[in-house]
Amino acid sequence: MSTILITGANKGIGFETARRLIAAGHTVYVGARDAERGRSAAEALGARFVQIDVTDDASVEAAAKSIEADGGLDVLVNNAGIEPRADDGGFLAVGDVTADSMHSVFETNVFGQVRTLHAFLPLLQRSAAPVVVNVSSGLSLVRDLVDQQSPSHFYPGVEYPASKAAVNMVTVQYAKAFPGVRINAADPGFTATDLNHHAGTQTVEQGAEVIVRLAQVAPDGPSGELFDAAGKLAW
Repeated sequence: MSTILITGANKGIGFETARRLIAAGHTVYVGARDAERGRSAAEALGARFVQIDVTDDASVEAAAKSIEADGGLDVLVNNAGIEPRADDGGFLAVGDVTADSMHSVFETNVFGQVRTLHAFLPLLQRSAAPVVVNVSSGLSLVRDLVDQQSPSHFYPGVEYPASKAAVNMVTVQYAKAFPGVRINAADPGFTATDLNHHAGTQTVEQGAEVIVRLAQVAPDGPSGELFDAAGKLAW
């Protein structure tokens, strides 16, 4: 069985992923920025808790040291992410997007994943079967955004799909650089969570399916690929 860290795991898809992996017999760290919410989630799940704010170098480094001292890590699930929405669930008009608004999304969704990878890869490389799952999105696929027959075509936001396209590139390049680690990206699908004001059409159980599967990939399994619940997706 593996020891697994899931960032942003105090609710939503991260929480459900933790629940499923614990049920499968793994040891799971619930990673959360808010210590009170994280501890509460961990207690409810029977998981371990580690405080981690993926936008903060010191927080990520402290989490890595804590998990190292506790015995190490086999699997990292980079789940923490944000999607900018107005209070009514709407989107920032494209003409109003600024470098600052773009940067705030990339800080969590992209730089946060890189920050966490940088801190935890030395630990993962000590594992006999290291795995990384970077949570991406179907909205990362440019071909669907330009296809007028695709539901994704009607998504108006800029920051979120751009950040997830960057996650795809990070996944591919890290997989090439670290062939001993299984590093893949997951598209959970349009899942109803706080992220999208519960506008999604899937349950968290459905959304977690592909992440749970990739977190348990074998040492001879795929790497540098993107998957959804139905299987491998072309980049």
